[in-house]
Parts: sequence; C-alpha cells; structure tokens
Amino acid sequence: MKLLKLLTVVLSVMFFSVAANAGDKIKVGFIYVGPIGDHGWTYRHDIGRLDVEKHFGDKVETIYLENVKYGPDAERAIRNMAKEGADIIFATSFGYMEPMLKVAKEFPNVKFEHATGYKQSKNMSSYGLRLYQARHVQGVIAGLMTKTNKICYVGAFPIPEVIREINTYYLGAKTVNPEVDIDIVWVNTWYDPGKEAQAAEVMIAEGCDMVAQHTDSPAPLQAAQKAGVLGFGQASDQIRFAPKAQLTATIDNWSPYYIEKVQAVIDSNWKSVDYFGHMNEDVVQMAPFTNMPIDVKAFAENIKSAITKGEYFAFTGPIKDNTGKLQLKEGEIADDAHLNSMMYYVEGIDAKVPGN
Repeated sequence: MKLLKLLTVVLSVMFFSVAANAGDKIKVGFIYVGPIGDHGWTYRHDIGRLDVEKHFGDKVETIYLENVKYGPDAERAIRNMAKEGADIIFATSFGYMEPMLKVAKEFPNVKFEHATGYKQSKNMSSYGLRLYQARHVQGVIAGLMTKTNKICYVGAFPIPEVIREINTYYLGAKTVNPEVDIDIVWVNTWYDPGKEAQAAEVMIAEGCDMVAQHTDSPAPLQAAQKAGVLGFGQASDQIRFAPKAQLTATIDNWSPYYIEKVQAVIDSNWKSVDYFGHMNEDVVQMAPFTNMPIDVKAFAENIKSAITKGEYFAFTGPIKDNTGKLQLKEGEIADDAHLNSMMYYVEGIDAKVPGN
C-alpha cells in the first residue's frame, strides 16, 4: 500500500513537471516602425513573425507593437516588452539602435536583436540584409529601360543603408548607360503614402521614367503607373498595386533569421552576432522580372546570378565620391564597415547628402 502511494506521488510530480514544462512558452517580441499593413518593410517583418508562429507552434508566443516612434517612445516600448516577460525582442528599424542598447543593459537575461544597425553588446545582436545587391540589379534594369536617361529615387532618411542603395542603384544604371542621371527626393519618413507619392510625382514631372524608392508603401510605384512610367517594388512584391509599372521588386525574407534566433533561445545557445544576409542565402529575393523585353530580362538575370554566386560585387574600386575623393582604390571591394558607414554619394550624382 505504501509502495502504491509512493508510486502515485512520483507519477503526479512527473505529470505536473511535464505539464509545467509544456506550458513554458518562449515569448518573442517585435517592435515595428510602421503598420503591418504597409505592404512593404513592416509587412515583411510581420511575415517573419507569423512564420515563427507556424514553425514553432505552441512552443512560442509572439507579441508586437506597430508605429513605434524613434526616441523615448521606442525606449519605453522596448523596456515594457522586456518587463512583460519577452525572452527575445526584435526591433526592426535603424532608429531603435540606441534605445535598445540602453534597455539591453537593464535586462541582461533578455536577448535583444536590432535590425539594420551596427552596434552589439553581450545580449544584443545586429542584423540586416544585403538589399543593395537586389537594388543594383534594379539599377541595371533602369539603365537599360529608361528613355529619358533620367532615373529617380524616393528616400526616407539619409542614413547609410539608404545612401548605399541610392549609390548601388545609380552604379548599376551607369554600368549599362553612361548617359544616365539620377534625381533624389527625401521625404523624412518611412511611411507616409501621400508624401511618397508626391515625391515621385515631382520627379516624374521633371522627366524621370524609372522610379525607385526606399520608403515603405507602394505609393511611389502607384504614382509611376498613373503617370505611365515604370518602377520597382520595395521590400515586398507590390505588383498587385501597379501591374503595368512594376519591373521587379526587392523581397526581404526575414523568416530564416527569426526562426534561427528563436531556436537558439529555446536551445539556450543564443549568441550576439552581427549578421548581414546575402542573396545566396535566399534572404534577399527578387520578384519576377516583368514589363520588360526578353533581352533586358536575360541580362538582369545574369547580373543577379553573378551576384548570388559571389562573382560580381557592386562596390568594387575604383570608386570616387562626388567630390572627387577616392573611396575605394582599384580592385578594392567595400567591406561591411565601409558599407555600414557610407555617407557619401558616388561620382556622377549631382546632389549633396543632407547633413553633410
């Protein structure tokens, strides 16, 4: 009888222990700069969050905040998420770097991940994608397709990730069309469809017939279609918004990184890293090439293939900035430190980087 009671107690303890462990979900937090319905940058990060849920099922719980402003609001949002028990937090925009770094010091047992930045700490990683690789292919297409020799770019903020994409877009066009010029308009926001469209419209009125953007809505592409010119989707395939205008689009695939880092938390082997995903990892994708001649499509596919195989590097010297200063000597390939601090326009761009 005593043996039976002892066995019952042991089994009860085992049952409740297993049940408790099964109920210990990893809480994964996401801080978003825009709405999840922007159909661009934040939309693709949220696809990554949803893929985390699909991959791990009831092992995880995900939470998120949209439209979080830079500065005190970001710091408060990140801190509150940590207080609420998040095991790992992804902050998905450049301006969250300093607030996240500050909060990370206060919560040494929480893992922090900052997108597109360059600072790390013991419990904070930085991560990004080499989106400039796809942008260079877009530039090549623009250079081949333009009829006016004027391409244009709607920029959000003058920070390195945007500057390097403007440069690689222009360099791509210049490799196939030495006569091409580029116009740039800054809107000083990531997401404002009205401002984004207006910026595109202004440049189109001045002769631009190839519209690229580094903002988060499809508005510039829609403006291109309305005006009868062509353009490129940003962060996701936006062809449904402009089926006659989109030539291709950069598609940000964050899911593999998010799944890998959440798995590391589950396995208790998370480490701080500085990740910069390459096209050959299938994290930098491109939408199908459409609305272009077969020969242009073939040429673009060859450039994309060469970049993917590591045979072609957009930022290979000699490269001068537009003041004539040599930035990369003959044969020199820009390293990540150079790319992540790029605050100059390349030679040929007739403009000044705001604030410089």
